Amino acid sequence: MHVVLVDDNRSNLAVFGRILRGFEESEVVAFHDPLEGFEYTLGNPVDLVIVDYRMPGMDGIEFIRRFRDAHGPAAHVIMVTMAEEREVRYSAFDAGANEHITRPLDHREFRVRIANVKKLVAAQKALQAEKLSLDRLVAAQRAQIERGAEELVGRLLRAAERRDDDTGSHIVRMAETARVIARRLGLDGETVRLIHRASPMHDIGKIGVPDAVLLKPGRLDAAERRIMESHVEEGYEILRDSTIPLVQVAAEIASSHHERWDGTGYPKGLKGEQIPLSGRIAAVADVFDALTSDRPYKQAWPAERAIAYLRENAGRQFDPACVQAFVEGWGEIAPVYGLAPVEVAA
Repeated sequence: MHVVLVDDNRSNLAVFGRILRGFEESEVVAFHDPLEGFEYTLGNPVDLVIVDYRMPGMDGIEFIRRFRDAHGPAAHVIMVTMAEEREVRYSAFDAGANEHITRPLDHREFRVRIANVKKLVAAQKALQAEKLSLDRLVAAQRAQIERGAEELVGRLLRAAERRDDDTGSHIVRMAETARVIARRLGLDGETVRLIHRASPMHDIGKIGVPDAVLLKPGRLDAAERRIMESHVEEGYEILRDSTIPLVQVAAEIASSHHERWDGTGYPKGLKGEQIPLSGRIAAVADVFDALTSDRPYKQAWPAERAIAYLRENAGRQFDPACVQAFVEGWGEIAPVYGLAPVEVAA
């Protein structure tokens, strides 16, 4: 138990210190200057503070108040007062003291109180250690669940690749592009990671689209287009209701990456910031890759033309902020497409 004594009377410090050092595994540090004592507590762990009321420079009430502001309720604080100073004791409790002792000191009572505090501190430390152990166990189990989720995601994507040879390379490029956009938007590291890992599942619902439509060489007619568009709901149905953050973000992206900023997209016709940010990011990354890739019904566009398309449709098809983040991050995106990272005018 780490104890800090604060009292401007050196004789009192000697008495308290002598009693406290009689307890096993107790480290006692004494200060006759309250300012020095407070500074010490800012840089050292403290289990118990015993502080006198009447001291020059900073009285005991102010010491307790500052100590609680800096450390919260963790340490045990005992105020030392004269027997008749009832209002002082009340003020000490209001400032955050746990209890008080009075002078003249009853040595036997003081030892009992310190023994009780020592037991309390030991119990608190045991609880903290148990909590830390449980936190580590939960973190390990969560990591295992997330690894399992990522493995499942990988297997789903491999199933999708078996139906469409272009899927594998497309999702790698698209995921890297989405990662750059998310980071350029200033999202926190964990959100960037989730979007990067989840975005490859944006078209997972295509495993439910018939080959005659999915692999058709040429443009789709209206009926076929409706079937193709159903992959959004299919993907959401596959991924929905998960308790795993990665799969939750994947479901969000799968259901929203064909929505448009102006509200003319599908499946719900969401508009502007009604569209989840992850879906808005994925939309830019997905369309750019589609434009710069060969398809049965078109040749790949040059990157410059695809970037111009994104800019022209910012505020209509795409979130302008996501397009701007793409442009600002082009130096990182270009190598994903085997292109020199030539700067694009903002």
